[in-house]
Amino acid sequence: MGKDHECCSHNSNQVSTQVGKPAPDFTCQALVGGEFKEISLSDYRGKWVLLYFYPLDFTFVCPTEIGAINDAVPQFEKLNCQVIAASTDSVYSHLAWTERQPELRNMAHPMLGDTAHTVSRAYRVLIEEEGIALRGSFFIDPDGVLQWININGKDTGRNVDELLRVLAALQSGGLTPCNWKPGDATL
Repeated sequence: MGKDHECCSHNSNQVSTQVGKPAPDFTCQALVGGEFKEISLSDYRGKWVLLYFYPLDFTFVCPTEIGAINDAVPQFEKLNCQVIAASTDSVYSHLAWTERQPELRNMAHPMLGDTAHTVSRAYRVLIEEEGIALRGSFFIDPDGVLQWININGKDTGRNVDELLRVLAALQSGGLTPCNWKPGDATL
């Protein structure tokens, strides 16, 4: 696979990462089920998407949260949500890492290889001077509109239960008050 196939692209007409605006579309090489495939955000129209970025393969915090998110993929799927991971590492690095890291051996969701930094830059999570992404989480609705954004620093992992709670709140169809949980009444 040549270098051209590793690069990602996005529609430069979409530069906003603002809630309520269209999510920046992209086409990128990904590790999917142990194989290299090109995927686009638009492939998942009609579904919710959790697009999450992490700093680097072969690190300490990343496998804990990626493993936890991967374990929760069936719960996301029940909510009609496709999970997609992304980092600035190559798909080759993703493959080597998932083969060596026990909690990542059965990846149930794509891992983008954003080696050109176009996707992480479009979603405004790229730390330019380091060439790596912050821990950004983005919920994109079935129409391709950003509905929720959360960005953590490199050293702070996400909470999967909170991601699932937020997705359920976004899908509730009502106003969700502070500390709302699935099954609670909306306003």
